[in-house]
Amino acid sequence: MLPATPTPPVHTTSLQGLRKIHTGKVRDIYEIDAQSMLIVTTDRLSAFDVVMQDPIPEKGRVLNSISNFWFARTGHIVPNHLTGRSVDEIVSDPGERAMLADRAVIVKKLKTVPLEAVVRGYVIGSGWKDYQKTGAISGIKLPAGLKQAAKLPQTLFTPSTKAEMGQHDETISFEQAVSIVGAATAARVRDTAIALYEFAAKYARARGIIIADTKFEFAQQPDGSLVLIDEVLTPDSSRFWPADTYQEGTSPPSFDKQFVRDYLETLDWNKKAPAPKLPAEIIAKTSAKYLEALKRLTA
Repeated sequence: MLPATPTPPVHTTSLQGLRKIHTGKVRDIYEIDAQSMLIVTTDRLSAFDVVMQDPIPEKGRVLNSISNFWFARTGHIVPNHLTGRSVDEIVSDPGERAMLADRAVIVKKLKTVPLEAVVRGYVIGSGWKDYQKTGAISGIKLPAGLKQAAKLPQTLFTPSTKAEMGQHDETISFEQAVSIVGAATAARVRDTAIALYEFAAKYARARGIIIADTKFEFAQQPDGSLVLIDEVLTPDSSRFWPADTYQEGTSPPSFDKQFVRDYLETLDWNKKAPAPKLPAEIIAKTSAKYLEALKRLTA
């Protein structure tokens, strides 16, 4: 759990003495040396692939805490990129240390696998649209008559490409994944991602959360073995549903930025930058949803 005292929201970072090597939708990455990096999870939020102007208080600390929670519990399935080093080793400024508390980790610098490892346990989102049109998801044939949000007969691995910021990931077949990374790596990614999802889904279900789907990212050691990287099983990378209100045939509410997406859909906005300002009520409700997900999982 996070300390009870909220911290000031963090939209962008600029740390002294470290070179920023990447700015993502949510994370800022700094180079430490040839072997390691500092990842800072900010309170930025993106919707429709556009980063909002307004940060969501506590979001970054929630995402970082949930990822660390899962990293600590999935080492029996696959190793991860955490080094275990303290941020205080490389950040000496007291103000920067306070800002980074609970939102930064030092990780190994590794060669990433150029796939998004998407795993689905339920028929929802783009998978539901695909199923309605084709009776399949990513070319995987499914029984007729499944309802929206129905539990799938088996866990599906539906990989996608890794798009640049502002672009959309593209769902691909397993055969296309093989052509990108090779048969052995594609099979390892698929089997590891499914094992991670099924382990986490069982754990979360006992705590009142259904993990409908999620995405993982992996890197490789020099020997080709997989390492789990980035964020893991958070409300940003997964669809979390409250189990007590789950019902087939509807799109269940989720522990994430749905309040923001729903609000933006009411606006005359072309879903391109710059993003509109968010009302205080939407920001507060979204922050509360992220905090509730953390509490349910880790309390």
